[in-house]
Amino acid sequence: MKRALNHMTVPRLDYEAFLDLAAALGCVGVEVRNDIERPLFDGLPPAVAGALAKDKGLRLVGLSQVYPFNSWSDAIADEVKILIGIAKAVGAETISLIPRNDGTGLGNGERHANLRIALKTVKPMLEDAGLIALVEPLGFLRSSLRSKVDLVETIEALDAWSQFKLVHDTFHHTLAGGGPIFPEYTGIVHISGLVDPALAIEEMEDEHRVLVNDRDRLGNVEQIAALLAAGYDGPVSFECFSPEIHALPDPQTAIGRSFDFISSRLAALAA
Repeated sequence: MKRALNHMTVPRLDYEAFLDLAAALGCVGVEVRNDIERPLFDGLPPAVAGALAKDKGLRLVGLSQVYPFNSWSDAIADEVKILIGIAKAVGAETISLIPRNDGTGLGNGERHANLRIALKTVKPMLEDAGLIALVEPLGFLRSSLRSKVDLVETIEALDAWSQFKLVHDTFHHTLAGGGPIFPEYTGIVHISGLVDPALAIEEMEDEHRVLVNDRDRLGNVEQIAALLAAGYDGPVSFECFSPEIHALPDPQTAIGRSFDFISSRLAALAA
């Protein structure tokens, strides 16, 4: 399992401290975000930020995000172009596209049309830049893109697998009712745990996403094992939104313990 770390897990850390933590945890790379309460790269020029990560032995496996990418407009097009430019300057491998998640645009025909329009328009931008966009289905009932199947079918129809990969998020996969996995089309795996026994699936929210332990209800280990067994060889990145995790006094120990727990369970399953 190739470890990675999303800045959302430790948003209180500045950019360099975030990189140092990821390196100490044995991560292959990091995901940096433009939607946490601090400036992107803490104000460092992208070229400097990219060199800093490289010096610490880390890949910039992702740069997030454009939202809502599937409500296409001139403004969204500008955001995509800007994020692509930053990704190129910093040396990021991918950008992230997040679907509308506010309960609108849910009609079957509308959902498919909006997705197709957006992907078809973004495709040549990515081709020109030599970049990949990661598209993340969100499992919430209010999401305009819940299904990996819908995403895969649209990307296949556009012959766009060189430009788009999907995000397999263990939380959202559970919320969407599971279903097929697409390891060959997966660009990154996001993991987080859900341990509150009182929550129904439809009540689960980002704020409940913690580290993975033996009380996990999302089947993280089983989902990762299935992806690895089917040939997935990309990063597995912790993306925890819980304020409890954000407030950890010693995130290195806690995250490392959780990574080690997952690795030991994977080894046991493989034995």
